[in-house]
Amino acid sequence: MPHRADSAGPDTRDIAIAAICYAAFTLPVLVGVTGGIGSPAAITMLGAATVAPLIVRRRWPVAVLFAVSGVLCLSAVLGVRFTPWVSNAGPAIAIAAFTVADRRSRRDSALAIAAAVIAACGAARVGLDLHPDQDQDFVQLLIAAPAWLLGDMVRTRREYRDSIAVQRRHRAEEEERRIRAEERLRVSRDVHDLLSHTLSMVAVRSGVARLLLDEQPGEARQALSTIETASRSALNELRRVLAQIREPGPSHETGEPGVAEIAELIDGMRHDGLVVEYRVVGEPVGYPALLQTTAYRIAQEALTNVVKHAHTARAQVEVRHAPHELTVSIVDDGPAAQHAGWSDIDDSGSGLGLVGMRERVALFGGRFEAGPRPEGGFAVVAGFPIGADDDAC
Repeated sequence: MPHRADSAGPDTRDIAIAAICYAAFTLPVLVGVTGGIGSPAAITMLGAATVAPLIVRRRWPVAVLFAVSGVLCLSAVLGVRFTPWVSNAGPAIAIAAFTVADRRSRRDSALAIAAAVIAACGAARVGLDLHPDQDQDFVQLLIAAPAWLLGDMVRTRREYRDSIAVQRRHRAEEEERRIRAEERLRVSRDVHDLLSHTLSMVAVRSGVARLLLDEQPGEARQALSTIETASRSALNELRRVLAQIREPGPSHETGEPGVAEIAELIDGMRHDGLVVEYRVVGEPVGYPALLQTTAYRIAQEALTNVVKHAHTARAQVEVRHAPHELTVSIVDDGPAAQHAGWSDIDDSGSGLGLVGMRERVALFGGRFEAGPRPEGGFAVVAGFPIGADDDAC
């Protein structure tokens, strides 16, 4: 256990403690209110030497304890009594013992106090032989032991409070790390969805443009225009996502796409030979912004997979608003007669799309289904439970 030490010098509190001890237990002897033994000079010096170390007790507690014990030993051997009591018993030894117990570990403080008390009692025994006309007692242990117990209790209580504070700080740090990890995961998903969607459209459109460049230059120009528009839109959205990393903010800040933007997404996804039907069932409620963004990303990723892998002529998107669930479904009719040259377009995927969608839905405790349909094609269905708290958001 590390030792506590005050880097600052003595303060008025320590000086006041030393002055009060001297005024209460040595000054009455000097002015004759109570009896003492020894010359005034010896009483003055030894009384001052006992309390003076208390001024630096918090900085060097063990040294102060030994200094006070040393003065008591010296006064016993010299036969000087500078307090009203036998063996110069006073508060100095108690204050020094309390400080050691408060500032040092239990083992170190117990050993230090035991050594100081044994030395004082031994000197008292020697003083009894040197000055048989003077009384001596061995109350140092009775004074030091309670002071040590009190100081040890104070130290233990303080360490307990400190440990609680450290645990709270660690929990706060863990919570901050968890939030940052979730934010990084959210951003990575957004970047994956954005790049996957945009690059898939660019790949398909550029392939169409390449195949139609000579025979149908007008269609090729339209495909290139679509690539330009999609690229600019993706760059703007990517800048927004990266800005959130540089300047963290709430994930539901203005600008995040929601359920209402699915219609615009579908308009941008339609291309030659693909018909996307969009249907909305029920009336929307005040969904949380993060849930709306998640529903949008599910639709975006699923439609991107349709473009990349299905090579189908038709797809259907349905958003169903129910009292206790928001459902987003994306269904395609399966492979159609391929456009000439589609087999030359790379449709490889990373396999992360379905995993990312499943993880997004799981964050809301929803249901996620994805797989081939018996009648052909592929279906993606994401259901988000809506509770009373969500309705109020």
